[in-house]
Amino acid sequence: MIAGIGIDIVDLDHMASVCQKQPRIFERILTEKEIEVYEARSEKRKLEFLAGRFAAKEAFSKAMGTGIGKTVTFQNITILPDDKGQPVVCASPFDGNVFVSISHSREMVVAQIILEKE
Repeated sequence: MIAGIGIDIVDLDHMASVCQKQPRIFERILTEKEIEVYEARSEKRKLEFLAGRFAAKEAFSKAMGTGIGKTVTFQNITILPDDKGQPVVCASPFDGNVFVSISHSREMVVAQIILEKE
């Protein structure tokens, strides 16, 4: 049974502006394991990766119905690529199945989360 659905969209120019003003912002959004993946990317791909994870974590908090705060934080959700590059939620405060999709255009990143209870 579906327990929640969330979606979020991020403007890449806005994210780039935030990164210029706060160069270490990625440390607030990404977990240690995500930072390892982030650091291995080119500058353009770093921005897309960061925006994608931000959007996915925001979408997750919407699916939980809590927003980012006490229950859902940027640091208690880890989303890593599997061996094919597909994003997979590896850790989260949700007890059930989590499905994630992240997509990019030149200007925007969108992420959707579906939470499923068995």
